[in-house]
Amino acid sequence: MSKVSDPIADYLTRVRNAVLAKHRVVDIPASNMKREITKILKEKGYILNYKFEDELGHQGNIKIALKYHPETKVSAIKGLKRISKPGLRQYCNSENIPRVLNGLGIAIISTSKGIITDKEAHEQNIGGEVLCYVY
Repeated sequence: MSKVSDPIADYLTRVRNAVLAKHRVVDIPASNMKREITKILKEKGYILNYKFEDELGHQGNIKIALKYHPETKVSAIKGLKRISKPGLRQYCNSENIPRVLNGLGIAIISTSKGIITDKEAHEQNIGGEVLCYVY
């Protein structure tokens, strides 16, 4: 198996592809950062549920149940965009935290207090690395 140079971009791409293919569940190799991002997606209502499958000596997998509208079958996730890349890190301070779709979407930010949303970072008055936008 090939080594992924940007695991967060891989995570977002797997979720994006699963949404486009109308899958109900997507399997993703786990890491602590991906677990935190998954918790935020559930908390903000972008995914139905998730399950961490731990393997002894390995990080394990994350099973994510994707969320669709019952009648129209439209996904709760309209878009996932990677912002900070390994080749070009994007940071923001507490004054210029980005707003996604004028507050309708969320920016996921890696801070000294852990991985949080743009609104939480604004409330706590801390900046950090802008990982991705979800809308």
